[in-house]
Amino acid sequence: MSKPEFVYVIYIQSTPEKIWQALIDPEMTKEYWGRHRNVSDWKPGSEWRHQNYDDASDVAVAGTVVESEPPRRLVLTWAEPGGSDISRVAFDIDEFMGSARLTVTHTELSPEMLRNISSGWQAVLSSLKSLLETGASLPMLRRQWKKAG
Repeated sequence: MSKPEFVYVIYIQSTPEKIWQALIDPEMTKEYWGRHRNVSDWKPGSEWRHQNYDDASDVAVAGTVVESEPPRRLVLTWAEPGGSDISRVAFDIDEFMGSARLTVTHTELSPEMLRNISSGWQAVLSSLKSLLETGASLPMLRRQWKKAG
């Protein structure tokens, strides 16, 4: 039996270059992704971390850069530190009718991981869209996220 996957497509009035930058720039990710930053040199084989902007030792997710083709495709492994479930996330960015289309494909998900990410991606990507189109992210995602439980 194959593992479930999650695909989300969002259209953003922006360029692929600006979307790419928003995915990898720690100063931008903190604005739309729950005051977290993505940190890496973004080269294939390098480590990456999604960490608390105010406390770099607080890492929510980490993995390896699998593919990096600026500004079109970024593929990462995705796992909670110390966790045994490892999934994969692909960010594909295309020009589309004067705007851009961002497709996020999260694969190799355990049922628990699917539950955990299913509502999160829509909120994060909507906040990214708002930031790029208006200059302000969604207010709920400018604040620090609290871990459930």
